[in-house]
Amino acid sequence: MSDWITGRNPVYEVLRARRRQIEQLWIAQGAKELGRLAEIINMARSFKVPVKFVPRNDLDRIESHHQAVALKTSGYPYTGLESIILTAQSRSEAVFVLLLDQIQDPQNLGTLIRSAEAFGVHGVIIPTARSASITPAVVNASSGATEMLQIAQHNIAQAMDRLKEVGGWMVGLEDSPEAQHPSQINLNGGIGLVVGSEGQGLRRLVREKCDLLMRLPMQGQIDSLNASVAGSIALFLARQARDTGA
Repeated sequence: MSDWITGRNPVYEVLRARRRQIEQLWIAQGAKELGRLAEIINMARSFKVPVKFVPRNDLDRIESHHQAVALKTSGYPYTGLESIILTAQSRSEAVFVLLLDQIQDPQNLGTLIRSAEAFGVHGVIIPTARSASITPAVVNASSGATEMLQIAQHNIAQAMDRLKEVGGWMVGLEDSPEAQHPSQINLNGGIGLVVGSEGQGLRRLVREKCDLLMRLPMQGQIDSLNASVAGSIALFLARQARDTGA
């Protein structure tokens, strides 16, 4: 199964990562070959990827916000949970993993993946069912961060058990009376940060497998944040704790 990746940053990152098989690159006729677009064309040619200049309407039929470029590739190359664990071990680092419990909105999934890559997680775990998968829309929403990050499809509860075996504490993000303020939680060490779905939050079994629940302090009139914003803030707090040793 092939994917069409559009947008200059996502296409650039797919080419740069070289994790997929690349079939062809389409460029809108008349587009100025400057900046990032010129880099894309030059990179594609250096990799012997066929480059075709096509009417803009051909790109419009793939995606309206294509930015004059589309790349036909193989599907997303998922990794495995053990590969993520091995990455942490090879760096002599405590595991730092983001587990997403049935995030269904592609924009939210892409945003969380982009934040995860920015804050240096070893990998992301998503369920095998009832969740958004790594589609071209998610690649676009992540600005291509999907290509730089190990992402595994795995049963979330089983992944939590395995991460505990290698020293990870499972921290569920939740706004509930039982949840603790971040200042009460040691985020420096092996961490599996678990973010629930947009509507239902953490499922019962997943919640029960969490060692700790964490809530973000709110000061304004809005009493909640969406999953991607809350998850991104929690990732930053974990990164900060790992960097400072606090």
